[in-house]
Amino acid sequence: MRLDDVQGFVFDVDGTLVHRGPDGRGRPLPGAVEILEAIRASGRRFVLFTNGSHVPAWELARGLREDGLPLNDDEVITPVESALTYLRRHHDGEPVMLFATPATRKRMADAGVALTDDEDARVVLITHVDGTIDLAQLERAARAVTRGAPLLTGSYVPGYAGANGLIFSRGAMVTAAIAKVSSPRPKVVGKPSKVAVDEMRAYFGLPSTELAVIGDDLDLDIRLGRMGRSRTVLVRSGTTGAIDIERVPERSRPDLVVDGVADLLDRL
Repeated sequence: MRLDDVQGFVFDVDGTLVHRGPDGRGRPLPGAVEILEAIRASGRRFVLFTNGSHVPAWELARGLREDGLPLNDDEVITPVESALTYLRRHHDGEPVMLFATPATRKRMADAGVALTDDEDARVVLITHVDGTIDLAQLERAARAVTRGAPLLTGSYVPGYAGANGLIFSRGAMVTAAIAKVSSPRPKVVGKPSKVAVDEMRAYFGLPSTELAVIGDDLDLDIRLGRMGRSRTVLVRSGTTGAIDIERVPERSRPDLVVDGVADLLDRL
């Protein structure tokens, strides 16, 4: 499979372009810098879509740029951005109970989201959470959801690839706690979801069929690509490792499997 006719590229971050060390800094994987530079030189565009939601997208871009990736501030998408788009379209002006870091709360408030910590919330949204969880707030959130507030989450998978194995998703833990007692299935606004597909389309101004999604996780990245009927590339440098693709149901398989992003350079 060649990629020379693909108009836009969507890359995962952890396990695909970088591995994070114990200090939390990303170490670019072989070919990561070169593949981004080659796409840019071809006149095409790329974006990094990560489920990381602890800081605004531009701040993630700045950190990855400091780590060595050639990124502009607007070349990262997170569930915070796709959640904002979703809220504007479907719940504009409604009070939102938000579980998030202070940086993400500020990003939401600056974007005009009406934040509340009371049971009058019309929406409950969970992104990455730091520090101690307030059980009373969990109860208020569950009551709001029981009364009809949609339960939105940036991610509902166990975690993502880290330097020493899986890093558990705290946002998924909080979401699961609320969902357990309030019953509804959470709506994902990050990867993989129709919301994320819409965000990709809007970013490029292109049909998702003209995009390629490259990542290390079958359940996140490849599923996202298949939702939008994009071309999909699975890299073995992250959570997939030595997975036997032949054992994966055909409907869930990627179009291409490579050891790492360096293997894509001669396909551009």
